[in-house]
Amino acid sequence: MLENWNKPQRPEDAELEERLDKARLKLSALQMQIKEHKLPVLVLFEGWGTAGKGSVLGKVIKNIDPRFFKVETMDVPTEEERRKPFLYRYFVKIPEQGKFVFLDSGWMDEIVKDCLHENMGEKEYKRKIESVKRFERQLTDNGYLVMKFFFQISQKEQKKRIDILKDDKNTKWRVSANDDWQNRHYDKCLKVFDRYLNDTNAPADPWYLVDAKNKKWAELQVLETIISGIETALKNSSLAVPLLQNVFPLEKIPKLSQIPLDKEIPEEEYKKELKDLQARLSELHNRLYRQKIPVIIAYEGWDAAGKGGNIKRITGALDPRGFEVHPIASPEPHEKARHYLWRFWKRLPKTGHIAIFDRTWYGRVMVERLEGFCSENDWQRAYNEINEFERELSDWGAVIIKFWVQIDKDTQLARFTDRQNTPEKQWKITDEDWRNREKWDLYEDAVNEMLAKTNTAYAPWHVLESNDKKYARIKALKIVIDAIEKAL
Repeated sequence: MLENWNKPQRPEDAELEERLDKARLKLSALQMQIKEHKLPVLVLFEGWGTAGKGSVLGKVIKNIDPRFFKVETMDVPTEEERRKPFLYRYFVKIPEQGKFVFLDSGWMDEIVKDCLHENMGEKEYKRKIESVKRFERQLTDNGYLVMKFFFQISQKEQKKRIDILKDDKNTKWRVSANDDWQNRHYDKCLKVFDRYLNDTNAPADPWYLVDAKNKKWAELQVLETIISGIETALKNSSLAVPLLQNVFPLEKIPKLSQIPLDKEIPEEEYKKELKDLQARLSELHNRLYRQKIPVIIAYEGWDAAGKGGNIKRITGALDPRGFEVHPIASPEPHEKARHYLWRFWKRLPKTGHIAIFDRTWYGRVMVERLEGFCSENDWQRAYNEINEFERELSDWGAVIIKFWVQIDKDTQLARFTDRQNTPEKQWKITDEDWRNREKWDLYEDAVNEMLAKTNTAYAPWHVLESNDKKYARIKALKIVIDAIEKAL
């Protein structure tokens, strides 16, 4: 893109000023349409050091109500951020519906720096490029407008700006060691930048190259491009998103009706195994921490299936400083206003820690699907998006363990009745539980489809036969131990 770029023709000064005035007014007016249509806008500014990204950004945001935008400067990842997946610190900053987020540098800057300084091999580069492409496509598929600008200046122009800044004691601090390094290695940087731009240029979120030699001209290019992008996004907001074929190998898994539920364990055997397995898991937790391996345990299952008791037997073996249980309920308003995976990205564990989810991102293809909280296109698309999400976690090095806690309909009725008739258990039963029970067959069909379409080698499903809760607890402990041992 950079090496064969045809620089746009700069208008005369009078036309430039006229178009700037018009564009500023237009962007100011469009922000209300963005709010009304709940359009989230993510704008990424990348480019050469001293190319004027900050200056243009400062001028652009003057035309937007400060209540409706955030500016994030993405510096070198902190130690805390390095203990999370690569995309974590970017995903958590995506905007709410109807708002802007401007990123002053982002995932491009992080990747190309590692490439230029030889902190990343070819294999890792390609893996991160795929991560970025999936991340950006997921955002656009879920209604986000993603706009990516690269500010281009020549080596000569960059050197000139560096010298001017250095000559003034009040501005020399603005020249970083990286700016100097870029200028000395301009051709090398140009090659790496060009490759990245080509590798991540997609029809739904293309790169826009900005001729940044003149600041007003650069501002106009950005403003007019943002305006055009918003207008197009508003026109296309009602269009369905094409469904993508799953590219991740799936493993066969039986339907729920094919799983026998007569498995039991005697009380004495249960007590002995529980003690032994918890002791083993406790030891493994210490090793996980030392080796900085993250573990994610996801629980789904029928109401009253015994998820809570199952989780309790696992956490009973863990150091409380090294795990967190996340009970997942209906999303809060600020969560509904973002990509549905956002609230799960925010809850990912650090390396060496364990995150346990009581209900998960699979709500998209179960509750949200059956209760009409999302469109058919949304939940159909989610199977692939979830596989991509879990692949991202797996590539990060996480151990992913997914449980479906299975009981039959009669067992659920008996447990519902017991809860309703026992005062200290009544808080466990709600009208919603009874309503969901009426849709048992619909839910079973949805679960079977979910299991079949998301049972990958890197994030397999495990069905826990839970008519006998004790049997399910022992089975879960064995699966967790086995998965961790394989990772160590």
